[in-house]
Amino acid sequence: MTNKKFVGAHTSAAGGVFNAVKNAEAIGAKAFALFTKNQKRWDAKPLETATIDKFQKELDKSGILAKHVLPHDSYLINLGHPEVEKREKSMDAFLDEVQRCELLGLDKLNFHPGSHLKQISEDECLGKIAEAMNRTLDKTSGVSLVLENTAGQGSNLGWRFEHLAAIIDKIEDKSRVGVCIDTCHMFTAGYDIRTRDVYDKTWAEFEHIVGFKYLMGMHINDSKPDLGSHVDRHHSLGLGKIGLDAFRFIMNDERMDDIPLILETIDESIWKEEIELLYSFVD
Repeated sequence: MTNKKFVGAHTSAAGGVFNAVKNAEAIGAKAFALFTKNQKRWDAKPLETATIDKFQKELDKSGILAKHVLPHDSYLINLGHPEVEKREKSMDAFLDEVQRCELLGLDKLNFHPGSHLKQISEDECLGKIAEAMNRTLDKTSGVSLVLENTAGQGSNLGWRFEHLAAIIDKIEDKSRVGVCIDTCHMFTAGYDIRTRDVYDKTWAEFEHIVGFKYLMGMHINDSKPDLGSHVDRHHSLGLGKIGLDAFRFIMNDERMDDIPLILETIDESIWKEEIELLYSFVD
């Protein structure tokens, strides 16, 4: 069969976003993720025309398609923040991130939904996240907002498929909303994928609650903590509690065709080998 899987990693954009493309090429990636700005800071200087041009030139040269690039927003952003002022600050930063993707010619932005900080109900928090997304969609075009499932650490929402479905349900333009499933987060949230039987069961549940039409990317990570631990600690493939079979299932699952499959495993020095390993699983 012809391989329709596009595997890569979250590569460094240090020194300029165009370097993320070069770093992806260096590990034999067919997809990649990047931060379009420093993810640990609120503010960022605007992208210069020369930087944008260089990024697009490098992307073109690499043969990696824009639809196989999965930018990630800053970890500081919390669209479900219970305090208005802090939520608005997150909203402004989020809008800026989407506009950066627009400028770079990228069609997705991956983000963690948000946290209620034990100050408001889950439902209220999910509503605030959806409201922020609707406002952002109104002010932008061409970029889909891709919700990432979480491990459910602390007060983070998005760890249950129902959370993702509840947000999507409130989005006015459903053509520009999607989901990225992180295998480590999925596992530590309590969804098992280690054997064929539970893998099929978990994905059937995903299809029933969320729907594969919304799956726009995946983060391919093994897990240091156990099933259902709600702790977010990634591991290298085969070295964690998930093991290799789940990744073999994914690489032969046509439902994951033509979307970015991104490694965020902990040892970037072996990403090239991990990419080769994943491709070796294709029957």
